[in-house]
Amino acid sequence: MAGEITETGELYSPYVGLVYMFNLIVGTGALTMPKAFATAGWLVSLVLLVFLGFMSFVTTTFVMEAMAAANAQLHWKRMETHQEEDDDSSTASDSDILTPDSYERAEKQPILSVQRRTSPNLFEITDRVEMGQMASMFFNKVGVNLFYFCIIIYLYGDLAIYASAVPFSLMQVTCTTDNDSCGVEADTKYNDTDLCWGPLRRVDAYHIYLAVFSLLLGPFTFFDVQKTKYLQILTSLMRWIAFAIMIVLALVRIGRGQGEGHPPPANFSGLRNLLGVCVYSFMCQHSLPSLITPVSSKRHLTQLVFLDYVLILAFYGLLSFTAIFCFQGDSLMDMYTLNFARCDIVGLAAVRFFLGLFPVFTISTNFPIIAVTLRNNWKTLFHREGGTYPWVVDRVVFPTITLVPPVLVAFCTHDLESLVGITGAYAGTGIQFVIPAFLVYHCRKDTQLAFGCGTINKHRSPFRHTFWVGFVLLWAFSCFFFVTANIVLSETKL
Repeated sequence: MAGEITETGELYSPYVGLVYMFNLIVGTGALTMPKAFATAGWLVSLVLLVFLGFMSFVTTTFVMEAMAAANAQLHWKRMETHQEEDDDSSTASDSDILTPDSYERAEKQPILSVQRRTSPNLFEITDRVEMGQMASMFFNKVGVNLFYFCIIIYLYGDLAIYASAVPFSLMQVTCTTDNDSCGVEADTKYNDTDLCWGPLRRVDAYHIYLAVFSLLLGPFTFFDVQKTKYLQILTSLMRWIAFAIMIVLALVRIGRGQGEGHPPPANFSGLRNLLGVCVYSFMCQHSLPSLITPVSSKRHLTQLVFLDYVLILAFYGLLSFTAIFCFQGDSLMDMYTLNFARCDIVGLAAVRFFLGLFPVFTISTNFPIIAVTLRNNWKTLFHREGGTYPWVVDRVVFPTITLVPPVLVAFCTHDLESLVGITGAYAGTGIQFVIPAFLVYHCRKDTQLAFGCGTINKHRSPFRHTFWVGFVLLWAFSCFFFVTANIVLSETKL
């Protein structure tokens, strides 16, 4: 069954799906989490991390229920089409004559008998229905436009983070002084105006790297990115090697009594960035259709997803706690890998450079994929039924408006913690909480209207009471309000 080929591609086992989901969620956000933990305090960070993990799990089950409801509608439409074709052929063969016997046979024949040829259950997730398609099925026109606006803003934030992370990592690794040839020292505080090479400042080096990054990867936005399977496998392998090295090195240093960190239990001034980082670090809802649909057996899907979230929470906790007790809070870098560019932490130069340049390799492979996804969302937002775009608009305008804004943002700032925090707290909250809550609410109403109140969605969320929809929306509103108020207060103090 694992090798069967369907319209959704090659099927894989539930446990392979569990691994894919783990890899999807644990990404760039994990590298900025240690700094956010150190800023907000270990106790507050742990409580918020567990709570946000739970809330993300709730909305993940909402999206799976909406996917099943969307599949039910598609299956029903297919059955109606097949039924009409059968009726037409039957009418033609009977020469438009309906005898009492044929009428009785028609009454006894189950109207949904064609269902056995498509799926054993209407709500089986067999068709990949992306979130945009679900929005079109369950939302009105305004809701669909708001959905695309939210996903576009999130993808812009993603690209801005990627576009700043790569040049920032290169600047940190290569801008060393004669007295600091091993990399970033524990007590060294660099400013952007500090010299890098000769008369060039660090910020100049950052801008040079950003220009090179844009020129090398930007052109991919103008084309379609395909056949990235092996590249993604290599990226995942490098990521897990890097994470394992960092955790082991931090544990060894703590075990030897060389840990420098003494984080406070709570520091509420750091909650804004922590909130955004944690939301960003659990982001997977927009990719669930392509991830879950190919799973061969979905009988225990909810339980497996719950197990995945438990493992992810444990991993985030291990990574962050080893970091904040190994390094002083003030010395933790926005990109955690850069803390291992010190000779006293890592003696082997090859390992130092591997960890320092790790974000460069992994993020560079994801940037073209995210850029093409954003470009296609722009096209879908303005698409009109039956219409086509002129060549200039299709091949120049859309790629340009995709590429230029995130590069400009990266040019203005490389504050990764703030970029991740703002992206997660605003657009991320919309995608992770608001959209799934409205999707599941409207899909439940549509399902009752289409199939009756007694119909049971086999993939319905364990959080089926309407209270949970309201609770998720209330939490999302609280996130928006808290982050906005915090930003306003911070600006007022300045």
